[in-house]
Amino acid sequence: MEQEEQQQPSRTRWKTVLWVVVILILLGIGTVAGVGLYAASSLEPVAATDEQVELTIEPGTGSAGIADQLETKGLIRDAFIFKVYLKYKGEGSRFQAGTYAIATGTTLDDIIAMLNAGDTVKAEMVRFTIPEGFTVLQIADKLASQGAVNRDVFLQTAEDKAMFVATHPWIAQIPDSASMKHRMEGYLFPETYEMKKGSTEKDIVERMLQELDRKLAGLPVDWKDKLQASGLTFHQMMTIASLVEREVAVDAERTLVAGVIHNRMKQSMKLQIDATVQYALDAPKDRLFEKDLLIEHPYNTYYVQGLPPGPIASPSLKSIQAALYPAETKYLYYVTKKDGTQAHYFAETYQQHLNNIDLSNKKR
Repeated sequence: MEQEEQQQPSRTRWKTVLWVVVILILLGIGTVAGVGLYAASSLEPVAATDEQVELTIEPGTGSAGIADQLETKGLIRDAFIFKVYLKYKGEGSRFQAGTYAIATGTTLDDIIAMLNAGDTVKAEMVRFTIPEGFTVLQIADKLASQGAVNRDVFLQTAEDKAMFVATHPWIAQIPDSASMKHRMEGYLFPETYEMKKGSTEKDIVERMLQELDRKLAGLPVDWKDKLQASGLTFHQMMTIASLVEREVAVDAERTLVAGVIHNRMKQSMKLQIDATVQYALDAPKDRLFEKDLLIEHPYNTYYVQGLPPGPIASPSLKSIQAALYPAETKYLYYVTKKDGTQAHYFAETYQQHLNNIDLSNKKR
């Protein structure tokens, strides 16, 4: 009887322990089920609307940071669950920076696919062409007419060497001469450009300077040695290239005209290039008169000895190459043919030059 009384509390304790274990198991199962249900619901897309949400991912942002942004923007339900999902799927390492437009209600897998593909919003672009031989003023007028720049701000920007010297060291070689009309004349490379709408005047000048850098990088590897051997500075070479650009219409003659310029400089002859007179004038003329050649101006090569203070236009790559690699000739003169070809007669002596002038006039 006494033994039965001792066994009764023992059975009661075991029943209690068993119930506690059962309850804990049920609670565990319930918790797991609850977590599972929460995770499952968190993997579902958010409620779809007609709205597209813009998301900008900066370069270097990791998948965890992107997940947080997606939750903040209301594009996913739970950033932590999304991170776990990325680990499970082996995704997140190929996400690309940029600005995305993601519709609410997009599935997680579709979001992942967009980020992997870099399916970013295509920025609205502005396209413009700067013809070869354009001056800074012509460039400013053209861009302003297309609504791409404020003309005055663009011209001010193109005068500011300090703004660009850090990224383009050769800019420092441009003289700070008061006789120069425009500081970066000749350095804004003529090309067709496509830039984001809203690009600033500084952005556009920077892009044009970058294009010159890119073109220079494509020159023969010995071009710097050739320049040094010529005794010219980079600025002087670009000035010659601009003269060639404005004087020559026939590609085959570029190196010949460059050769004439080099030869006349070696013999201390005035260059007497009409294009420099046109640049010196406030408004270019269809035809120059004798009085125009006599104007006292630092850019008038009928008046000054040697090169003008700087380029008179933006030269093409062909003209830059001609300035670096002029033809080795004895020519000292050239005159335009009057037959409509825009080609030239070349001469070694002044008498030959006079004969060529007569010949040209007869074929008018």
